Amino acid sequence: MSQIARVWREAERVVVLTGAGISTASGIPDFRSPGGRWESYQPVSIQDFLASEEARREYWQYKSETWRLISSAQPNAAHCALAELGRANRVHLLVTQNVDGLHDRSGFPRDRLVNIHGTDSRIQCMSCGKEEPRRVGQDLFDAGQLVPRCGCGGPFKPSTISFGQSLVAGDLRRCFGEAARCDFFVAVGSSLVVSPVNQLFAEAKAAGARCAILTASETPFDGAADWKLADPVENALPMLGRRVLAS
Repeated sequence: MSQIARVWREAERVVVLTGAGISTASGIPDFRSPGGRWESYQPVSIQDFLASEEARREYWQYKSETWRLISSAQPNAAHCALAELGRANRVHLLVTQNVDGLHDRSGFPRDRLVNIHGTDSRIQCMSCGKEEPRRVGQDLFDAGQLVPRCGCGGPFKPSTISFGQSLVAGDLRRCFGEAARCDFFVAVGSSLVVSPVNQLFAEAKAAGARCAILTASETPFDGAADWKLADPVENALPMLGRRVLAS
């Protein structure tokens, strides 16, 4: 940990990637893990959502269940440690695979935060493109509208990236560009199996950056990492943050 803190403190450009493991201490389960929600739920692709009212109802039922959990969750010590490092300009870019919005709520600088898989905190009309806060769609759902609809008649969808839906091209370019320019890359709570975001690690490593993985699970990149720390991130990150900011 002391070595990671020293390299972080001396680095000029730090890129951090976070995954589901950073939010489990906030009570949000990793849906991909054994026993997770995805074992009993078949994800709805964007193509099915657009083509089928039944698929839209299934999607909103699932999203409503997860929103009740996400909306009541609070940033934990790991989120807060990254926010403090961000405000101190010790994180150049934070890329999160999570859609829970906890980095936004932690106070991390928004101009250096990329929600690469979108966010559950907003909704978008699939017909006219209008965006609204999530509560607008959730209020309609709770009132009995099983597929909340925009004033134009089009179906609303939470602003997350669904299966079969392309990531935002500008976000991808920014993330890979910064990974190629950073001198320290840190993956936190990510299994590093979801493509193409997991390739940020390889991009940074190929460009000569030092790389650390902070997660309890094994990843495909463990052998290439300069450091692998399996301590719970809600404990490790605050300790690292204090050491980085001590000088």
